[in-house]
Amino acid sequence: MSRFRDYHMNIKIRIVQIFYSDLVAGAIFPFMAIYFSEYYGSKLTGILLLVNVIIGLVVGLYGGYYADRTGRKKLMVIAGIIRMVAFIIMALANSPILTSPGLTFLMALLVGVSLGLDGPAADAMVIDITKPSERKGVYSLIYWSFNLAFAVGGIIGALTFENYLFELLLILSFTSFLANILVIIFIEETLMKKETMKQKSVIFNMLKSYKEVAGDKLFIYFVLAGLFIQSIENQMENYIGIRLNQEMPTQSLFFFDVSGVEMLGFLKSENTIIVVLLTVLITRWVSKLKEERAFLSSIFVFTIGYVAISYVNNVWLLFIFMAIATVGELMRVPIQQDFLASIPTDDKRSSYMAVYGMVFYGSMMLSSIFVSLGAIFNNETMSVLILISGMIGMIMIKRILPDLKKRRQLQS
Repeated sequence: MSRFRDYHMNIKIRIVQIFYSDLVAGAIFPFMAIYFSEYYGSKLTGILLLVNVIIGLVVGLYGGYYADRTGRKKLMVIAGIIRMVAFIIMALANSPILTSPGLTFLMALLVGVSLGLDGPAADAMVIDITKPSERKGVYSLIYWSFNLAFAVGGIIGALTFENYLFELLLILSFTSFLANILVIIFIEETLMKKETMKQKSVIFNMLKSYKEVAGDKLFIYFVLAGLFIQSIENQMENYIGIRLNQEMPTQSLFFFDVSGVEMLGFLKSENTIIVVLLTVLITRWVSKLKEERAFLSSIFVFTIGYVAISYVNNVWLLFIFMAIATVGELMRVPIQQDFLASIPTDDKRSSYMAVYGMVFYGSMMLSSIFVSLGAIFNNETMSVLILISGMIGMIMIKRILPDLKKRRQLQS
């Protein structure tokens, strides 16, 4: 594994950019569902969040396509400028002179567009300039930077989001400005050969690349199972976050009082800190267990933890069940990723991974729908629906496990 000082300058800049961007983003975005629900109600908020996810999905497909045609840096610069302007306007829309949730939502859409534009470009840039022998170290460092930033950002947001949103958005605007300077001055273009051949249609070519992947029923079942399971965790920033804000009474935690919004930040930070500290330990422990039992048990433990979080209001019980849910997550992820790596064929690996990336957007859509359902059904019903989501995912995984093992053996 290479040392940090030996990495390409682009990698160093990217890691610094990720840390500072996610530090402030972690203090704001997990609480946006609560923000919009206070102005528009839970039903409309669910629809707004769904629209935001759909736009991010569509722009992400185009961003990935054009990053391979026009270059990585160009899209990163354009996206960075869009994001900076959006944050500045968002700060003005929540300033002492103006309060405009409508303008805030439009700017949130622009932020989603910018992330769709430069996300694939930045990921491709990392692959362009790293050797296979050093990628594990690079991605590990990026993963740790992301989690640490969100852990600290979640605590900052929990303590300041309600009363200092304007100041937070100003800081985010400033960090976006600094990130743009770093990209413009120090980032080098890594796509040496630009695409020049004429294409019939962007949509036609994207659909063509996904056609054969969609015919792999085992993979599609795996994707759907992942969607249902991932949607449970996404409830933290949607239905569960809104519920805690509306229903959890202020309680004493050591020497200070904690509200529902603050508790959401603490739970997100707890999850991230446990992931950062215990990933290696739990991965080693799970490797000694029977794979099939460990995989299914992890999904069950993960689901039960979030079902409890969706219902209880006691701060200590919330902390306990978040720890349980996170342990389930750490048990599941290495096994799930191992099976995922064994499914694609070598000649279509990127197409498979692109489709699997839709798990994130699909799970966000599903969790956004839960926000609207939360305004219709009571807490007990919503907890049952979350439980059903987890059980559907677990049953689908159990059904395809024998085929997953066969596919892995064939790939070996």
